[in-house]
Amino acid sequence: AGGELVSGERPSTSLVMIDCDGTLFDSFEANRAFYDEVLRRIGRPPLDAEGRELAHHMATPLLFAHLFRDDPAGLAEATRVARATDYAPYLELMTPVPRMVETLEWVHERHATALATNRGASITRLLARFDLLHHFDLVVGIHDVERPKPSPDMLLHCLRHFAVPPSAAIYV
Repeated sequence: AGGELVSGERPSTSLVMIDCDGTLFDSFEANRAFYDEVLRRIGRPPLDAEGRELAHHMATPLLFAHLFRDDPAGLAEATRVARATDYAPYLELMTPVPRMVETLEWVHERHATALATNRGASITRLLARFDLLHHFDLVVGIHDVERPKPSPDMLLHCLRHFAVPPSAAIYV
């Protein structure tokens, strides 16, 4: 009635936006190994426990801004080395969550789908390695928006792309 939900009625979801790391994949070991290699190449010790946890949740620019908050030269060097380090060898350390492919197939048959991830260049290889690209109508990574998550830029980009109001979308 007038756009209001009737008791027991559910809103219609037309867009499902899905994160990659921690949602589709357990990427903890892959990320740890990648960042430890970057740090090794610039003569720094591996990530400590806090760094490992942050690496699992933060985009590279945010992680490096935190790790090198008092060292602008270290920040610039880590950023340069990370960009030059191929992530492909670390893809083998990514573990898909159980029934990932079946779930993506089910969701994509019923809804528009978008992958919204803080990954950059590695997302193309990841999707190819696990043959997942055809499950997504749109892929948005860190290079597609001004600010990485937790900023809402990626999700807003997806909503604009599909011309979907927030009330008709979910983010997993």
